[in-house]
Amino acid sequence: MAKGRFSLEIKILKKKANELKIEIEGEGHTFGNALQKALLEDDMIEIAGYDIKHPLVSNPTVYLRTKEKRKPEAALQDAAKKITERSVEFSKSFKRALKEWQQK
Repeated sequence: MAKGRFSLEIKILKKKANELKIEIEGEGHTFGNALQKALLEDDMIEIAGYDIKHPLVSNPTVYLRTKEKRKPEAALQDAAKKITERSVEFSKSFKRALKEWQQK
């Protein structure tokens, strides 16, 4: 595996035309919350949420339902892209701030 890369195991639990329910192996509230937030920024999302039955032994289950003809898998991919872009921007901003701090 390349440096800084990891893979997630995702199980599809339910799939309909405008609904998707997945389980994300090995993740917790941090990722579930970020994903839910990114999904809810999409105006074509009717419902988006996640649940973790028990934080020590459960994986997050993410559920989303889209409006009209928006495909839930496309919405999920767009949300993942948003999270990636924000992570890259955070990393750049942090490196810049650290460099400025070290120069003081």
